[in-house]
Amino acid sequence: MGRITGPVCRLCRRDGLKLFLKGSRCDSPKCAFERRPTPPGVQQKRRSKPTDYGLRLREKQKLKHYYGVLERQFRTYFARAERGKGNTGETLLSLLERRLDNVVHRLGFAASRAAARQMVMHGHITINGRRVDVPSYLVRAGDLLRVKNRAKSLQLAHAALADFRREVPDFLSRGDGPIPEGRVDRLPASEDVSIPVQANLIIELCSK
Repeated sequence: MGRITGPVCRLCRRDGLKLFLKGSRCDSPKCAFERRPTPPGVQQKRRSKPTDYGLRLREKQKLKHYYGVLERQFRTYFARAERGKGNTGETLLSLLERRLDNVVHRLGFAASRAAARQMVMHGHITINGRRVDVPSYLVRAGDLLRVKNRAKSLQLAHAALADFRREVPDFLSRGDGPIPEGRVDRLPASEDVSIPVQANLIIELCSK
């Protein structure tokens, strides 16, 4: 993946919930979180509760790992959300959901967001007929995403779709033709996010 060091499933165990960072494996009995939801070794009781800062930092780190963004990128999204109209937390989540790599994954064209980033960077995805190779590209309502009509691109997408076990979110729709494609029907809202996160804690942390 390149942006997260160490076995990815350790992050799931540390945060206490599945982050679905290993694609279809997270939906199978082989998922390390399902087999062992606690870290290896002798378990010890925590001597104290996490601090308020610790709770806020944990929510922020969870969100960063989930979408695979670096601290600098996250700060850029937060600054944009803070400048926008409406609730800052909801705007932040919407911006992250609009990332092209996230949309490709949620349409089922890639098993994970890491795989989706690779697909985008290697030119396997087009938007409105134009190739876009920037994973952080923010999709807009009405955009049509399509897998390139070439053997390698179609092979990658069909393989991912064959193992896809989740529902396509409400803000997206996926076609059933021979060439995988999907449309952004509307901008995503906070309820479209598939990970439980307390955005208000993140806002409190980043606003200081």
